[in-house]
Amino acid sequence: MGKEVNGVSRSRFEMFTNSDEAVINKKLPKELLLRIFSFLDVVTLCRCAQVSRSWNVLALDGSNWQRIDLFDFQRDIEGRVVENISKRCGGFLRKLSLRGCLGVGDSALRTFSQNCRNIELLSLNGCTKITDSTCNSLSKFCPKLKHLDLASCTSITNLSLKALSEGCPLLEQLNISWCDQVTKDGIQALVRSCPGLKGLFLKGCTQLEDEALKHIGSHCPELVTLNLQTCSQITDEGLITICRGCHRLQSLCVSGCANITDAILHALGQNCPRLRILEVARCSQLTDVGFTTLARNCHELEKMDLEECVQITDGTLIQLSIHCPRLQVLSLSHCELITDDGIRHLGSGPCAHDRLEVIELDNCPLITDASLEHLKSCHSLDRIELYDCQQITRAGIKRLRTHLPNIKVHAYFAPVTPPPSVGGSRQRFCRCCVLL
Repeated sequence: MGKEVNGVSRSRFEMFTNSDEAVINKKLPKELLLRIFSFLDVVTLCRCAQVSRSWNVLALDGSNWQRIDLFDFQRDIEGRVVENISKRCGGFLRKLSLRGCLGVGDSALRTFSQNCRNIELLSLNGCTKITDSTCNSLSKFCPKLKHLDLASCTSITNLSLKALSEGCPLLEQLNISWCDQVTKDGIQALVRSCPGLKGLFLKGCTQLEDEALKHIGSHCPELVTLNLQTCSQITDEGLITICRGCHRLQSLCVSGCANITDAILHALGQNCPRLRILEVARCSQLTDVGFTTLARNCHELEKMDLEECVQITDGTLIQLSIHCPRLQVLSLSHCELITDDGIRHLGSGPCAHDRLEVIELDNCPLITDASLEHLKSCHSLDRIELYDCQQITRAGIKRLRTHLPNIKVHAYFAPVTPPPSVGGSRQRFCRCCVLL
């Protein structure tokens, strides 16, 4: 091998001879061509590799394959493809997404781990063939790993988390959503050895209890994002520990955690002033009292999902309109006590004119066309959901569109059921009613 130039050996350049008649190959230095290729995606690189022998060498050079996402390229790849990629890229590869590649298993990922020891971001989301063996390989060979996505890899157990804790101390973000074999023991091992964790996605990890959250709260001071959706066993006790130990928390999802109460909202207000995203859909015990404390202390809130928080009233909207000037997305679907007056306050609040982009009001039976009038000055409003708001009319939506012509309005107006046919015993229904 000759002396390297920008990661390509001089011997590789020797094949660019006068016999290669392409003007671009004569005019541009090979180092510049390599630099141009570095901006191309996987598909384009593969096409370039078929143009000529010289381009094949440059296109397949490992330095061009530092970031690979196969999701939009080919999802039915076999393990040997991953092995070939890993051998070509070697230490150059930093980011790889195999999301949805169902044919990739432990053997291919062991070869990958051995060859690509500088990998920092790896997505195996939906790679259902992998087991704890893959995490053992990553632990053994990939100490620089920072982001790992194992969502829907349902064979993953506590053994994977223990392995990662031993070999990947730099881990910052881990997604093990729907890995429902994981328990507090795995979480404990992970957080004790990975103090730099900033994002934990535990959606659908149904065996997790408060004890797991206590370990997170005690060992993850850098935590920014936490998703606990449908972790139905957790209660106020565990979440309060999170709030007290993770003061940098910006995004929390506890949708479907029906046991939580206003105590969580008080704890967030007192301990997490940087909170920007809160998702508490189907948490039916939350009330105006808790949201008042939250709004008065968390002024950076941008997105709130309050769907099926059935006890909240206009009082919550009044507090949000006063104290949360950055609010962009608000879901109030199935909040049946919300009225036009609450929307009036929201529409006149500081977030309304320049910030509010999405508001969801599905199944809010007290909402009328008056609410649409209150929202017409929300110039950034991009989408409004009005399914089953029976007092909303087409005329009201039309008036809203005269002020906001680009807004997306999603509404449903039930078809009128035709009367029974004269002289017949069977009722006739329109096709929509038959389908419903």
